[in-house]
Amino acid sequence: MKATGIVRRVDQLGRVVLPVELRKTFDIKKEDPLEIYVDGDTILLKKYEPACIFCGNAKNVKRIYDKAVCEDCLSEMKNL
Repeated sequence: MKATGIVRRVDQLGRVVLPVELRKTFDIKKEDPLEIYVDGDTILLKKYEPACIFCGNAKNVKRIYDKAVCEDCLSEMKNL
């Protein structure tokens, strides 16, 4: 992990503000969902990327009837 030197306090409602520099670096916009992971005593935040419901791939995913499906699985389904 890389230290940023940024320190933020948790407010009365349990919120933490992500600095604009980090939001720009990781292309996090207002209302973007973030995934929360725990690794021992460490909390990790990651921008949520929906994964394919068939293979779990998170690249080249399209929404089909409100489900995430990658292009590879779409190709395979077309060949059925």
